[in-house]
Amino acid sequence: MNREILRIAVPNIISNITVPLMGIVSTAIAGHWGDSAHTIGALAIGVSIFNFIYWNCSFIRMGTSGLTAQAFGAGDFSECTNMLARALAVSVVLGAAVLVLQYPLGELSLMVMNGDDLSREYFYARIWAVPAGIILFGFNGWFTGMQNALIPMVTSITVNAVHIGCSLWFAFGFGMGIVGIAYASVVAQYTGVLLSVLLLWRRYRNVLTRVDWQSVLDLEPMRRFFRINRDIIIRTFCIVIVYTFFTAASARMDNAVMLAVNTMLLQLFTMFSYMNDGFAYAAEALTGRFIGARDELSLRDCVRKCFVWAFSIAVLFVGVYIGWWREILGLFLDSGASDSGAILDLANEYVVWVIIIPLAAAMPFLMDGIMVGATQTRVMRNSMLLATAAHFAIFYGLHPFIGNNALWLAFTLYMFLRGVFQYFMSDRMKKVYARAQSV
Repeated sequence: MNREILRIAVPNIISNITVPLMGIVSTAIAGHWGDSAHTIGALAIGVSIFNFIYWNCSFIRMGTSGLTAQAFGAGDFSECTNMLARALAVSVVLGAAVLVLQYPLGELSLMVMNGDDLSREYFYARIWAVPAGIILFGFNGWFTGMQNALIPMVTSITVNAVHIGCSLWFAFGFGMGIVGIAYASVVAQYTGVLLSVLLLWRRYRNVLTRVDWQSVLDLEPMRRFFRINRDIIIRTFCIVIVYTFFTAASARMDNAVMLAVNTMLLQLFTMFSYMNDGFAYAAEALTGRFIGARDELSLRDCVRKCFVWAFSIAVLFVGVYIGWWREILGLFLDSGASDSGAILDLANEYVVWVIIIPLAAAMPFLMDGIMVGATQTRVMRNSMLLATAAHFAIFYGLHPFIGNNALWLAFTLYMFLRGVFQYFMSDRMKKVYARAQSV
């Protein structure tokens, strides 16, 4: 079972490592371009807006993964093919809608996030990458459901390598600054779509059946697809609200350097989250597979071992952040910049939250993967609504007294409560295990 977990987790971890690396490079470019605090802040606002868009579309990956894994476990390759067709059809429609609505979407987002002209330039350059990014959600969800972590790994590494290379080239070679990072995203995302199509054809051309559009658009499976995705959309919207609020609240604090500090510290948390997500993806794929195969014993063994791996990774990151947080943050900054010392000094006051949060976040990430694989999306939705309500209650109740610490405390407890609520709402996992019982 450990080999099965690692077979899926390790490629996802390798590909996920390139994602925060891309964020680190982007933040470093901003930190070395003009006024560090202002440029990092403008980039953070732009990235937060696109996180809002992408995360609200990520239901396509999660909904596709769980249903495809269950069809794979049951040996129904016709339904696997239909799931791919459904996912890509919905992705294309959503991507086109974002492009059509880009102006009202952009202006409203910039107003809410208190964005400036630099953030505006970044937004209208990067918006053209969104359709490709959403299509990649469909591909990656399907590949994960098919128990294939290698193709998403190759695609992700390629996308992020192209993004990093083009970001440096456009930003410094053409003197475009953070707008160059936005155009690099456009090039990288479409490269990923092309590569996914090629790898799909090479690996699965003998497995895929003819697409039965009548079955793809049949009301009952389509209703199930959207019912599951409805819950995931609500759950994801809560995540987006919390993360976007984090950046917006940071931008509105009296200390102008606070946004840059919180952005960099959040990057450290992101590094951990992408590492731990590798085991969440493994739990997602294997949970769906064992439920589809009605193999309760293997499911229990998988869940137990995934928890051991997830908390081991959390402990590792706690040690890394205790020992080397200052050196890691130093990568984001130009040591010669006038405000780099002030940024690091202020970060020292809040880094304790980044040290604590891996332990609080290990459980919810893994529980998300299990619930997606088991298609227990109502549990995900309800637990997220409660955790989000708790987050805002904690922040607004304590912010007048402890300032920025209230933002980090609310975020940390929000993470912890997500996992706790899911565990108890699933009747201590009994509802998940019941899905794998023989009928």
